[in-house]
Amino acid sequence: MRAITITAGGVSLKAELNDGPSAQRIWDALPIEGEANTWGEEIYFQIPVKIAREPEARADVDVGELGYWAPGEAFCIFFGRTPASTGAAPRAASAVNIVGKVTGDATRFKVVRDGERVVLAGAE
Repeated sequence: MRAITITAGGVSLKAELNDGPSAQRIWDALPIEGEANTWGEEIYFQIPVKIAREPEARADVDVGELGYWAPGEAFCIFFGRTPASTGAAPRAASAVNIVGKVTGDATRFKVVRDGERVVLAGAE
């Protein structure tokens, strides 16, 4: 696992990237900066990394999971219900490559609004 910091608006949380190929490509591209888009209780933003959908990609995710959404070349932070949710858990618009997990309270991202700056950076 590799530690990163995700800063979105006024919220900054630690996260860990997993050992998969998508996570490695994102790690290699750090630091990454973008503009937040919100979709329910999900933040996503386009990143300068093009990755194919992995065979293990899935739409059902857990609060705090981080994903890469291939159709939008986007990094996704899930912290609650999305418009695609059928219950309390988040659900991506379509399958995402799971790349890691927030290690703190991901629900703190609820205050982030569309257009706010998002930065992914390596952490110690």
